[in-house]
Amino acid sequence: MKRAFSLVELMIVVALLGILAAIVVPTFQGNVIKARESTAKDNLRILRNAIEVYAAQHDDVAPGYPGNDSSRVPGDKPFFDQLIKNSSYLSKRPVNPFNDEALLKVIGNSENFPAAPVRTNLYGWIYKPATKEIKLNWSGTDSTGVAYFDY
Repeated sequence: MKRAFSLVELMIVVALLGILAAIVVPTFQGNVIKARESTAKDNLRILRNAIEVYAAQHDDVAPGYPGNDSSRVPGDKPFFDQLIKNSSYLSKRPVNPFNDEALLKVIGNSENFPAAPVRTNLYGWIYKPATKEIKLNWSGTDSTGVAYFDY
């Protein structure tokens, strides 16, 4: 006589696995979001520190101005050239963990800093060299109710 599992026994096992998956998946997804939030905060901390150290070493001129001339139009390329390519303030471009973008939306000296994120699918960060302010370019709130843009 052959011994094997019956169809009913297999269906019970599959149902139990489905129930366990339904319990575990939301918990896992919550941890993924918390990890992204933590990464975003850490990347902002690293960027803010690099900006402050650079400015302190360059007569209070923030990175982003071509040739360290604050009368010129600031940009993404000079920012990362000054912090990565020509120095060792950063080892690589930090990425926004929510949209996987490392591009920087640079706000000019005469422009106001936006009150909310801009096209979240294009830029990872928003930066104004005149005030040394940098923010995460992502809408919504974190698991504690704080807006990502306000990190």
